[in-house]
Amino acid sequence: MIKTAVISAAGKGTRMKELAKDKPKHMIEVNGKPFLWHLLENLRQAGFDDLIVVVGHLCQHIEKFAEKYPCPLTIVNQFAIMGDDKYGTAVPVLAAQKAVDGKSFLAVYGDNLYSARDLKAMNHDDGNCYVGALPHDNWQKYGVLIPGPNNRLKEIIEKPDHDVGSKLINTGLFIFTPEIFEACQRVKPTPPKNELYLTDAVTELARQGKVFIQPIQDYWKDFGSPEDVETVSRFLNERGE
Repeated sequence: MIKTAVISAAGKGTRMKELAKDKPKHMIEVNGKPFLWHLLENLRQAGFDDLIVVVGHLCQHIEKFAEKYPCPLTIVNQFAIMGDDKYGTAVPVLAAQKAVDGKSFLAVYGDNLYSARDLKAMNHDDGNCYVGALPHDNWQKYGVLIPGPNNRLKEIIEKPDHDVGSKLINTGLFIFTPEIFEACQRVKPTPPKNELYLTDAVTELARQGKVFIQPIQDYWKDFGSPEDVETVSRFLNERGE
């Protein structure tokens, strides 16, 4: 059983505008607790107790939070390890390599929320990688998962401008074997911002038949814009969480 989870929480959260002016968006409160707290609690309920949080922008706020959090958190500073000139979703994963220590692990974007049940269902410790998938009407705005035979992932197409035969989107939830690190190291920067995309590394492994699709059964909540604060708050209240 996989016990390690890597939470990417290094970004600036520019879409949160004034709410993230003086703190990481992961520290914006929802129902009296930082958004990150809700994610960590669900991870713990799902059985992940080796929690690695990759920080960067205004990292002191998450470091202070970690001191008071009731369970130990391993804090990894992305800028200290990777420098402050590398950007993209592959960078925090690479920064966590030493902390992961050769184990398979769950990886999640720190501005996404999932149920404990869905997180637990991702826990496949069989030497393969997995990506959490959800059908979405606005699939053009996301990375679209192209299924292959036997529930394997064929590739991920980012924000396609035409019908690619699938409406399954990447929800930013993964199970990785240590092979992901070498794949991330081979990722080429994508213009115009020269970002290093984690999905490019996932596609490389998928083309080797090493990635499977895991359906999300309960929910996936993105926490990227100011209106999401009220949306997530109302959603949690309705569920009694």
